[in-house]
Amino acid sequence: MKRFLKILLIAIPVAVLLSACRTNEMSNTEPKEDSYLWLEDVTGDKQLSWVREQNKLSQGELEAIPLFTELKDRFRKILDSREKIPMVTQRGKWLYNFWQDDLNPKGLIRRATLEEYKKDRPDWKLVLDIDQLARTDGENWVYKGHTALKPDYRRTLLKLSRGGADAVVIREFDLDALEFVEDGFELPEAKTSVSWKDENTLYVSSDFGEGSLTESGYPRIVKEWKRGTPLENASVIYEGEEKDVYISASTVRDHGFEYDFINRAITFWTSEVFLRRNGELIKIDKQDDAEVDVFKNQLLLTLRSDWEAEGKVWPAGALLAAPLENFLKGERDFEMLFIPTPRTSLDGTSATKNWLIVNELDNVKNRLYRWKLSDGAWKREDMDLPGLGSVSAWGVESDVSDDYWLSLTDFLTPSSLYRGTIGQGAPTQLKSMPSFFETRGLEIQQFEATSKDGTKVPYFQVSRKDMKLDGSNPTQLYGYGGFEISLLSRYLATSGVGWMEKGGVYVLANIRGGGEFGPRWHQAALKANRQKAYDDFIAIAEDLVERKVTSPDHLGIRGGSNGGLLMGNMLVQRPDLFKAIVCQVPLLDMWRYDKLLAGASWVGEYGDPDKPEEWAFLRNYSPYHLVREGVGYPRVLFTTSTRDDRVHPAHARKMVARMKEQGHDVLYYENIEGGHGGAANNEQRAYMEALAYTFLWNELK
Repeated sequence: MKRFLKILLIAIPVAVLLSACRTNEMSNTEPKEDSYLWLEDVTGDKQLSWVREQNKLSQGELEAIPLFTELKDRFRKILDSREKIPMVTQRGKWLYNFWQDDLNPKGLIRRATLEEYKKDRPDWKLVLDIDQLARTDGENWVYKGHTALKPDYRRTLLKLSRGGADAVVIREFDLDALEFVEDGFELPEAKTSVSWKDENTLYVSSDFGEGSLTESGYPRIVKEWKRGTPLENASVIYEGEEKDVYISASTVRDHGFEYDFINRAITFWTSEVFLRRNGELIKIDKQDDAEVDVFKNQLLLTLRSDWEAEGKVWPAGALLAAPLENFLKGERDFEMLFIPTPRTSLDGTSATKNWLIVNELDNVKNRLYRWKLSDGAWKREDMDLPGLGSVSAWGVESDVSDDYWLSLTDFLTPSSLYRGTIGQGAPTQLKSMPSFFETRGLEIQQFEATSKDGTKVPYFQVSRKDMKLDGSNPTQLYGYGGFEISLLSRYLATSGVGWMEKGGVYVLANIRGGGEFGPRWHQAALKANRQKAYDDFIAIAEDLVERKVTSPDHLGIRGGSNGGLLMGNMLVQRPDLFKAIVCQVPLLDMWRYDKLLAGASWVGEYGDPDKPEEWAFLRNYSPYHLVREGVGYPRVLFTTSTRDDRVHPAHARKMVARMKEQGHDVLYYENIEGGHGGAANNEQRAYMEALAYTFLWNELK
């Protein structure tokens, strides 16, 4: 069961300002009164008036640059292209696809058979037109997926968001009649988790009224809801604590087995998991930070820390398997299906009827192999790959066949989609995305920088083969460094158009805090150790300068969400090292982040500002409190979304207000809708990307 919150992006020499940059540290006391608290009211008239005023200034400057219109138009053509791969999910005989283009900005849910899908121009059958639904309902619907009932897939639970927020409305839809079910299951807007127990029963965790949410704003109560009965009469089967992050329940149907699980997320990284049988809860005896999954009759545990059991030590990052019933009896006889090393990590697993596919990262490059369980014994085989690059593979329908999908890509290779059957040779390519930008003369290289503590930190560089190492190349350095998320080599059409084909150098940083080398790589930058992620990013930037790829006058950086916090800290820690920064949907106020929307759920990642001993380190990476008048900062473009109900837009709003008060030249753009992704449709995505790349080119050329 995967994490519910996992969370779907200067001219002065270094030595001169190094000591001055370190003077930004704050005293170990709570901050002075915040004069911009009023900007935390998301939709107030005064606040939105301020937003529109800032938007007008930024739009007026960036839209006037000729490059903006050129990029926006090209980006829109890419996003609306009918040559994109229509990614599908198979449900019985149908392959379902969600599609957005210029004619369908909100999108179509459509389906086709496999034979039809193999054609260059499939004859898609319409399931639901979201644009038409929005017009009929008078709502700004954004499609957020659906949950179909196995095994016949006759019914599904459709998830619709107003403006792109995480909170959704859920409505039952009949996939045979292609219409909403009259008097069917329906849930009002909330951050809801829902799972089919059977055709007439749901597990629901949602906002049930006062006291039913955690401090993070997620459900803390799970109910079993019977068709035809009021939701308020549904049976409560589990209640968590307000300090928990969220509570959810699900029915897992796998290879003829059926399991009901309840998941209590205590923090973002720790949980208790219960197996529900005959109304009783059986706690899975595991480490709190271990993840639980199942394959056939096997319990799968993914470890985040070393675990000693029956005289053996199982290493952090390992994937363990054991018969579930034996495990419940106390036996700890595991098969280790993934063995971590200092430079490898588990990138994911997926099941087919007879095999468990394991995706391993080796120095940030994928490798696939598979395990078969036969007569109680596991057997491993390697998998043939059609080429190099970043690879993902997943079973088509794990209960039905050994068919699997495989996707292959890298920075310069458009994504390709393959379909194969395990044991029947190499997979066959079914779809391939066209090349949207000129790649001739470009190359992908991987380098390492040495961080402050001596750690070797890898990064990818995409540049021209004949690039002159004279320090003059406009360079964009992208980073994230948090929540165990790995950044891989993937085809980035907008980055290709907006940066690479124009001669810009694109760099992807694999800093600590991410998952590139497993849980230890992530945990090395947790809480009090957060500075290590920032030191890694600085080391890569300095390495680019030392190798004369670029110089501070031509070096720009970009990141969003946790990567926006990274950008904020680069701003205040090393203003000498960068010329321009794009900071998107960021966290910036680490004193109040846990009081804003879903912020409390990230205390396990960052720390608790209400604890003096943790504020003692949090204060050193709270950009909102570290920005100072009179410092020569690089220019920044801050972007966010009014409808982001995960990271509060006030982080960016307040930072801009404070910096402008201090006399700094910054730009700000807030999309009125779009959720945490920043945009709700292709038009908005193209616009936001054009703003970012126009800004960077204008500052770094």
